[in-house]
Amino acid sequence: MSWKGNIQNAALCVGIAGVTLLAVRRAVLYFRTRCPSRALMVGKTVIVTGANCGIGYETALNLAGRKARVILACRDLGKAQTAATRISKITGNTDVLAKKLDLASLKSVREFCSDVNKTEPKLDVLINNAGVMNCPFSLTEDGFENHLAVNHFGNFLLTNLLKDLLYKAEDSRVVFVSSALHKYGTVRLENLNSEENYKQGKPYADSKLMNLLFAREFHNRFGKDGKICVYSMHPGMVRTRLGRYTILYNRYFQIFGFPLYALLYSLYFLLIKSAREGCQTVVYCAVAPELQGQSDCYYGNFKKEPWSKPASDLDLAKKVWEISEDKIKCSDKMQ
Repeated sequence: MSWKGNIQNAALCVGIAGVTLLAVRRAVLYFRTRCPSRALMVGKTVIVTGANCGIGYETALNLAGRKARVILACRDLGKAQTAATRISKITGNTDVLAKKLDLASLKSVREFCSDVNKTEPKLDVLINNAGVMNCPFSLTEDGFENHLAVNHFGNFLLTNLLKDLLYKAEDSRVVFVSSALHKYGTVRLENLNSEENYKQGKPYADSKLMNLLFAREFHNRFGKDGKICVYSMHPGMVRTRLGRYTILYNRYFQIFGFPLYALLYSLYFLLIKSAREGCQTVVYCAVAPELQGQSDCYYGNFKKEPWSKPASDLDLAKKVWEISEDKIKCSDKMQ
């Protein structure tokens, strides 16, 4: 056999071994990322934002399977209703419903909360999951940069307007789905919209840092008596439509760079968590009895993790709260 044949055989063996290892890793990842708690949610009401797809959908599906009353709060009501019907069919739980909520619109947030406050006697769990990432620069109808509007200001208003319902439930919880990328975020109080130095990716990290700072200040104001517990977490890297602005979702790259796209997507599929795997820590924070009372904690892969340096600035958290209140009041006056 020629030396070329030996190289080809060696390359083939290495390739097979590599694919095998990745497949094994995928199997291990699947079993290691399953929520360890088997707690049921009978008689409990849960709101999951952005629940028509991705982590939100899988979270809603899991909690519906645990017999919770689940409200899918989504921007696209048609997709939300389709998801709710699918979840009911899969789980046999008919207490799954969809409501319209566009976090990019303060008006929509207020309308949603008004509806929920009128129709629901209590709220046991609020899961702030919906978000956007790496989208092109734009301002919402309220004058906020899109990342900040959806990932922070919408959550800020939503959580505060539902606070009384959370108090009416026994041992209620608020779960903030953040990101490990918050460590690279900064809060520019004087220029929150980032018009001057807008870079794709940076506004996402900034908004997720504000997410955590808000969660910490919310705990400081309303969670110390133990009636509302606040949990923050990161799901790790997950395959969802959140990354639809990355190159893997670029149609031209998929067509003209197909060989490279096929390679990258294969690695992406084998190495990165699926949405079902990515939602498990969210579910854990929402249901695990052993977490009751452990408010103001940050979780990843079912384990408590230390707060990062940026998220440890409680003075900044207070300022974020104050400026968020001011910005929302100003936006209301402008309408």
